[in-house]
Amino acid sequence: MRTSQEYRDKLFKMKNNVYIDGQLVGRDDPRMAPGINVINQTYDLAQDPQYDGIMTATSHLTGEKINRFCHIHQSVDDLLNKQKMTRLACQKTGGCIQRCMGIDAMNALSVITHAMDQSLGTEYNQRFLKYLTYFQENDLTANCAQTDVKGDRKKRPHEQVDPDLYLRIVERKSDGIVVRGAKAHNTIGPYADEIIVTPTRFLTPEESDWAVSFALPADWEGIHLVCRPSLPRPRRKLHAPIATFGDVESFTIFDDVFVPWERVFMCGEREYGGMLALLFALYHRHSYTGCKPATSDVLMGLAALVAEYNGIEKAEHVRHKLAEIISVAELVYAAGIAAAVTGKKQPSGTYTPDVVYCNVGRRHAGVNIYHEFEIVADLAGGLPATLPPEGDFYHEQIGPLMEKYIMRNPEISAENQHRCFRALSDVICSGQGMLVQIAGLHGGGSPVMETIAILGTYDLKAKKNIAKYLAGIPID
Repeated sequence: MRTSQEYRDKLFKMKNNVYIDGQLVGRDDPRMAPGINVINQTYDLAQDPQYDGIMTATSHLTGEKINRFCHIHQSVDDLLNKQKMTRLACQKTGGCIQRCMGIDAMNALSVITHAMDQSLGTEYNQRFLKYLTYFQENDLTANCAQTDVKGDRKKRPHEQVDPDLYLRIVERKSDGIVVRGAKAHNTIGPYADEIIVTPTRFLTPEESDWAVSFALPADWEGIHLVCRPSLPRPRRKLHAPIATFGDVESFTIFDDVFVPWERVFMCGEREYGGMLALLFALYHRHSYTGCKPATSDVLMGLAALVAEYNGIEKAEHVRHKLAEIISVAELVYAAGIAAAVTGKKQPSGTYTPDVVYCNVGRRHAGVNIYHEFEIVADLAGGLPATLPPEGDFYHEQIGPLMEKYIMRNPEISAENQHRCFRALSDVICSGQGMLVQIAGLHGGGSPVMETIAILGTYDLKAKKNIAKYLAGIPID
């Protein structure tokens, strides 16, 4: 396992292919630092003996101890520990841990490449296992680039005026393939070691060119990462962990990119494209049953803290509001536990979580995200949105007055009350706070996608048979 310093050392040596606001920048650009700080946690926590077995695992390929973010789930316990790891790591950063999408894609590939080999006689799984060994031995961080830009939503990939609006194969060569297209919403893209590409939807017989999956270094020739940083507000005096973590999203362009065969895991097998897309989504929704409860933990803690500081923590309506956030957090987490416990071992040896429990948990998280933020805003009042800049609290003349008038609970220092409201401001009404809300709704699939998955897999006929039996209606 590598250290966070080793991760950064490698990262800062990568070729410049990151664009921010029209500038070509290196990965040492200060706007990247908050996102990199998040990934540092995944390495630092794995080095901490108290988290051994949660942040670490044993490779089923080499028998070596590895970072769990590089592990392929081999048991129910692996699925449960992945969930525990995700909640723990997200609590440490105050939000998305970001590294889960790479290993979610790897787990999906471990299942689908094996299925293709068994059915079609291909050699994708052999390639994948060789790549997985490299991935684990180097403790790599990966982005999963799945969501295509999609163009006209009424049209399928092969019906688009511009066929590149879904990433596709444009040439097959003796030593590899050439791909063209773009992927959107790529969290961690500019500070990942590797980018793993998967299809985004089921594909028709005319769409084999869009059935493609591969992995490449994030600075590979022809890859352009056009990025939007979501940064915390800088602190000059009141330094706090919440102000050190952030996120950079990438619009990732593949401009006639060559992919060598050893890094290609699907090439034209369109009947498996949708299966890979769904399986990545399933693993990622299971990750959400760890990360989303951690987001609720943060919101719950801030809500309880500001209620205490405002002197209203014992009011009945406040306690009810806290119970609502607790219910969301623990029901989502419980759905993840249920998904793991009822998970199944696939022919590849990889365990997959239960589809219904995963999607029920992720849907419950998505439809409640804005209500949780509403509760925190309600209990905090308007000050998080209108809190003066930090410097005003340290001005020679104005500072003492600011400390005087920010006071609420006389047993709590003015500085701690200031810290509380500045954290609230960062979490619920900053650019980063807005990103967390939208990610909470759409990340891993919008609630409508979970609804489709639930209705598509749930056994409603069995429930109707229960009703028929109780009503005395003959069962077919």
